Amino acid sequence: MGTLKGRAALVTGAADGIGRGAARRLAAEGAAVLVVDFDGERGPGVAEELRKLGSEAAFVACDVTSRDQVLAAVGECVDRFGSIDILVNNAYRGRGHARIEAKTDDVFAGTMDMCLYAAKWAMEAALPHMRARHWGRVVNMASLNGVNAHIGTADYNVGKEALRAYSRTAAREWAPYGICVNVVCPAARSAALRQFEQLQPHAAAAAAAANPMGRLGDPETDIGGVVAFLASEDARYLTGNTLFVDGGGHINGVPWAPDLGPEA
Repeated sequence: MGTLKGRAALVTGAADGIGRGAARRLAAEGAAVLVVDFDGERGPGVAEELRKLGSEAAFVACDVTSRDQVLAAVGECVDRFGSIDILVNNAYRGRGHARIEAKTDDVFAGTMDMCLYAAKWAMEAALPHMRARHWGRVVNMASLNGVNAHIGTADYNVGKEALRAYSRTAAREWAPYGICVNVVCPAARSAALRQFEQLQPHAAAAAAAANPMGRLGDPETDIGGVVAFLASEDARYLTGNTLFVDGGGHINGVPWAPDLGPEA
């Protein structure tokens, strides 16, 4: 414990699910954490949880599809904690399951804002501060949906795969500055998954049962620990990689077949 003492972290989508789990683990390792989320009800509570863990923490309300709000959040992290050493881009709001032909241009554009541009804006804003300290860690949350081309989420799949490509390029360009950029493809009981379980419990149960470990991960103990490792000094020579933190689900591909309804 305490591997991140003296570091400052910003975690988007940290009011629930994987973001909250990552924030809790970073805080437990000693990092100061800025909880960034559009949820102004649960977000402050998560910041309070982190303070009870002994971390310096605060909450900032932010819609990550707004460039101005993302830049303001990065600025708040620097102003409050003196730096931004760790950036975890996790925020995403589900846009539903539908066939490709039903995914409009507006749906695709909105998803790209959340999956790609939100991370791009945050990374570019954090870069000068990380470069000045010759130290930085960026962890971007992608998805097995894109890797395995799951049906019903074409916009999400495309957005997350674009984020992986952007992350690898940033890793290559920023390596001389001591900045490591990596991607995590998690399988965990996130807020989006809980919603899917309510809408299509049989499909969700089948996906969990098909996981080689027979379960979906815990956001804090299974996913958060990997995020904390990637944020640590131990990961200083690891960059440009995608880590499948999924209980082995990527090996043969866990079936994911939601009911998309009748064809148009």
